[in-house]
Amino acid sequence: MIPLNTKLQYRFDQLEEDRIRLLDALSKYPETRFDYKSEPTRWSINQILIHLLTSEQLTLAYLKKKSLGINQLRNSGPIESVKITLLTIFQRMPFKFKAPTLVAQHTPNPVPLRDLAERWSLSRIELKQFLESIHANNVHKLIFKHPVAGRFDAVQCLIFMREHFRHHVPQINRLL
Repeated sequence: MIPLNTKLQYRFDQLEEDRIRLLDALSKYPETRFDYKSEPTRWSINQILIHLLTSEQLTLAYLKKKSLGINQLRNSGPIESVKITLLTIFQRMPFKFKAPTLVAQHTPNPVPLRDLAERWSLSRIELKQFLESIHANNVHKLIFKHPVAGRFDAVQCLIFMREHFRHHVPQINRLL
């Protein structure tokens, strides 16, 4: 393994700190609290958490697939910088976004918090190992495809993953 690129390391650490902080806060509540829905059509905390984990796992699978042909991909540029800025702004707004069909179809049923935390930890280890495998020359290759905003590089992918995570935290807080 090569050392993680500084930009990737910084973004990964932010994402990981957010996850740990959230799971630590949630560990203080009884498990029964995580199944509560404010309305029948809304998600429970368990459903939000499993959605976040599933979307990260599917993202990692896509990154791995695209990395097989990484040398054929072009580098990100000013257009992607603008797109990730706009995507960040939209993620921070209180709008509801429909989960992509692929994520919805592959989202398993909720699991106990302890099991979810363990799965998420293993998934993050796998993500970090993958990021460590990206050669410095390939960090800015357009390896990730957002369902609406299009292609982004690995750093921008981590920015999106964190914004997606942060987008759901207010939902969790309201349910608590």
